[in-house]
Amino acid sequence: MAPSRTLKLTIAYDGTNYVGWQRQENGLSVQQLVEEALQPMCGGDVPVVMGASRTDAGVHASGQVASVRVGFEHPATAVHRALNVRLPADVRVLAVEDAAPGFHARFDARGKSYRYRIATARVPLPFDRWFLWHMPQPCDVEAMRAAARCLVGRHDFSSFQARGATVLDGWRTLERVEVEHLGSEIHVHVDGDGFLRHMVRIVVGTLVDIGVGHRGVESMAATLAACDRQAAGRTAPAHGLTLLEIRY
Repeated sequence: MAPSRTLKLTIAYDGTNYVGWQRQENGLSVQQLVEEALQPMCGGDVPVVMGASRTDAGVHASGQVASVRVGFEHPATAVHRALNVRLPADVRVLAVEDAAPGFHARFDARGKSYRYRIATARVPLPFDRWFLWHMPQPCDVEAMRAAARCLVGRHDFSSFQARGATVLDGWRTLERVEVEHLGSEIHVHVDGDGFLRHMVRIVVGTLVDIGVGHRGVESMAATLAACDRQAAGRTAPAHGLTLLEIRY
């Protein structure tokens, strides 16, 4: 048997048709697709592909990173070609490279970057319907920016964690929460060292509630301090969110 090696995969996908990155019993996941595409090269054994981010159902990625230990000797370039032949068109492997033996896509990650797209046009283009949240109400972008600044730094983000989550430690560091106005779209960029379940979507939903006047700017600091999901705003739909990058 060939000696074990670790491969690092960079993956992009349209999450519309999947239950998320992680394998689940209730539907098809991106992880399952990648593992099954690798399986013929692994002598029939199903490899375990570890993703850096467990994106939710409907969430997209342009820079997901995954690691997998394999025993075959095929060059990384050949593995790259074979994966894209076997994967559906809405999942693409952008790169395959040999990594250090102990590399782990999730545990070695030092930061992640997400972007959330909001359409403010009265009638958005149909081509974008699976990649943005249509919010035709007027939004006060300056108010959203002021509220976003309260979130930068190290805080307990328990107010922005989905109900039923099992993570007990809500402390995370956000290096960037930026609200960008681009014509008929608003983009929310969030960079951090880690994220709670639905955290970015709840942050965006709360910012939109402030933008449309359902909450005041000053409410964001109180929401953060409450450490209670009921204190935050709505959860933005999954399809507006894209994982852009994993940093190591």
